[in-house]
Amino acid sequence: MTNTFEFLDYAIFIGYALLILGVGLWVSRDKKGHEKNAEDYFLASKSLPRWAVGASLIAANISAEQFIGMSGSGFKVGLAIASYEWMGALTLIIVGKYFLPIFIEKGLYTIPEFVEKRFSTNLKTILAVFWIALYVFVNLASVLYLGSLALETIMGVPMMYGAFGLAAFAAAYSLYGGLSAVAWTDVIQVIFLTIGGLVTTYLALNTVSGGAGFMEGMTTIMNEAPDRFAMILDKTNPEYISLPGIGVLVGGMWVANLYYWGFNQYIIQRTLAAKSLRESQKGILLAAGIKLILPIIVVIPGIAAYVMINDPAILASLGDAAQENMPSMEQADKAYPWLLQFLPTGLKGLAFAALTAAIVSSLASMLNSTATIFTMDIYKPYIKPNATDRETVSMGRISAVVALIIASIMVPLLGGIDQAFQFIQEYTGIVSPGILAVFILGLFWRKTTNKGAIVGALSSIPIAMYFKVAPKGWSTSLLFVDLPFLHQMGYTALLTMAIIAFISYRQNKGADDEKGIAITKATFKTDAIYNVSAFALLLILAALYAFFWS
Repeated sequence: MTNTFEFLDYAIFIGYALLILGVGLWVSRDKKGHEKNAEDYFLASKSLPRWAVGASLIAANISAEQFIGMSGSGFKVGLAIASYEWMGALTLIIVGKYFLPIFIEKGLYTIPEFVEKRFSTNLKTILAVFWIALYVFVNLASVLYLGSLALETIMGVPMMYGAFGLAAFAAAYSLYGGLSAVAWTDVIQVIFLTIGGLVTTYLALNTVSGGAGFMEGMTTIMNEAPDRFAMILDKTNPEYISLPGIGVLVGGMWVANLYYWGFNQYIIQRTLAAKSLRESQKGILLAAGIKLILPIIVVIPGIAAYVMINDPAILASLGDAAQENMPSMEQADKAYPWLLQFLPTGLKGLAFAALTAAIVSSLASMLNSTATIFTMDIYKPYIKPNATDRETVSMGRISAVVALIIASIMVPLLGGIDQAFQFIQEYTGIVSPGILAVFILGLFWRKTTNKGAIVGALSSIPIAMYFKVAPKGWSTSLLFVDLPFLHQMGYTALLTMAIIAFISYRQNKGADDEKGIAITKATFKTDAIYNVSAFALLLILAALYAFFWS
């Protein structure tokens, strides 16, 4: 499509970019007489307050995969995809109460570091390699692809130019400042992505309602597309394979969410950088509250776009531009970029700044975490054990650049995927069940041994691939079962846990492992503010599911 940006749109977008770069570089500056050490660079000097932790968690989480990928799934599937957000809120509450106390007490830099303390260096290295590969080849690459897709659709920027541009923007401040620059700019990014996202949602719903406003627009899309507002899909729904009914609440989505929020480096790193455990927990509650409202800005626009393209009168009112880059069931991820072109001057720049904020903040987070894992879990133990703080920080920057280059090269290879959000979930699901199994048993079952964890982690990959055979059409043999990928994740996690438990029990003849974690009631004690806030969030969550059940 042709570039429809006006001077005001460019001014707003450039102003946003300069603000982010300025803040990122300002907070990155070294204090007089102090050179950045590893804790400064990778954990923001452990100085983040609760609101910075919460904002940074959301900014790291919300990226193009939500704005574009989840809107695309909203277009094709409907509100059911919001379970990733709403169940994520519940998962955050669990992580804050049961996981964080242990992680922070051990003074971790990285999640693999926990594995070393609980199990062994060998297992830590295996999982570190898993994570680095996943971040570079799936997460970073897909975020760059979706971001460059938006630039191409909205502004006509060729995809590779867009990918390298976004990569350079994220690198400009995150490489120099480390997590401190990432976290503090995330606060600004969240403001932009929230306001810009709400503006886009409002205008989409206002268009659908013929100018009658937000609430009338919601009523309209619920009446025009009632099938798009079922949270629990039945087996007759063609998207059941992606979101298998009640299994979303009690099955494999728990694997996806517990892994992502509890044991994912670029998420948990923010909580490890908090001033204290209590600050970290309150930051998590803030993030959980925001997660409950996120579907308004990342799913509803996709449903609105579905109603718009199926209403000839609305399409006619939008003019010839509506026929360009129109989303379809085969190209659902075009829904959000398609909507943005209809925003008025000024608001278009704001909405695009919001989308860019989501993309860049996640890129910066993933880069920092990839660099942290490589530097602290690969470089220091195996390449240069006696590395100085200066050398450690320098290697963090170099590894981030290399990861970014590789991910950028991968972008064209993702051009044929549909529903990128589902793509990311599915391929993350190959490694996440095994990692989750190792961590859950390592945290809460003192009999878990290093041998059991290693065998389980390595076994989880062929188990996960076994469940891929039938759904991918690689074989029609009855030996292979055809299951929704969330069920695949659930069964892979359970089988992996069974392998770990069996080997561990046989190895120590039922005795506790010497590295098992001693847990008491005091470990998980939370204050009244946390408990009351968590209960309120749970009530809201229950009400949402009750209203949109089917």
